[in-house]
Amino acid sequence: MLDAAGLRAAVRAGEYAGPTAGLAPGFTQANLVALPEADAFDFLRFCVQNPKPCPVLDVTDPGSPEPAQTAPGADLRTDVPRYRVWRDGELVDEPTDASDHWREDLVAFLIGCSFTFERALQAEGLPIRHVEQGVNVPMYRTAVDCTPAGRFSGPLVVSMRPMRPDQAIRATQITSRYGPVHGGPVHVGAPGAIGIEDLAAPDYGDRVEIRDGEVPVFWACGVTPQAVAAASRPALMITHAPGHMFLTDLDDDRLAVL
Repeated sequence: MLDAAGLRAAVRAGEYAGPTAGLAPGFTQANLVALPEADAFDFLRFCVQNPKPCPVLDVTDPGSPEPAQTAPGADLRTDVPRYRVWRDGELVDEPTDASDHWREDLVAFLIGCSFTFERALQAEGLPIRHVEQGVNVPMYRTAVDCTPAGRFSGPLVVSMRPMRPDQAIRATQITSRYGPVHGGPVHVGAPGAIGIEDLAAPDYGDRVEIRDGEVPVFWACGVTPQAVAAASRPALMITHAPGHMFLTDLDDDRLAVL
């Protein structure tokens, strides 16, 4: 599973259903959101208004499960390790195959993921604690509201990586080049300032160790649409399970602005 196509094949065959952080290095990972066509334009407007958490990489034609621009031949019904199915804002299923829930009017969005810039951070010797510990990245709902658009509104979700202050500065410099996959951090330190009460209790993903001298560094997260689903209650939304991303054929390095 060293490349995107190999990982997608393993997922489609039912041979892998876990988190994807650190897998297929160099290939861009993406969040999934699929909605009925009647809601798709409002969601696109929401993404345009909120480019930090929802940077769009690809949009499918209605009913098509193929992300033709980012992974020709792939199938978004089967090639994500684990899905979430939301109906009227309620999480009703977490299948490893979304075919039974797919409809002919669904429009799928692939949204940039912060896993993309982790290889660049590691190349600079910066810590990626969830990869070191072999767990899912911790993610938190914040008290920061996204800019509403049409029927969609809700809170910003962030991912967190602990670092020393000097490392946080370097990480900001590196990740700010990656605008299509969330860019630089949205907050450093003081989790209470953005409404996070307990770093040891993430809303999504797993707890990670925060060592002496480290501060939490927060990036906008593509799980934000799942919090928006709960707040806005669309009739149907299919997403990836947090940390279980779709692997595109895009080259991570091509998403960095020199």
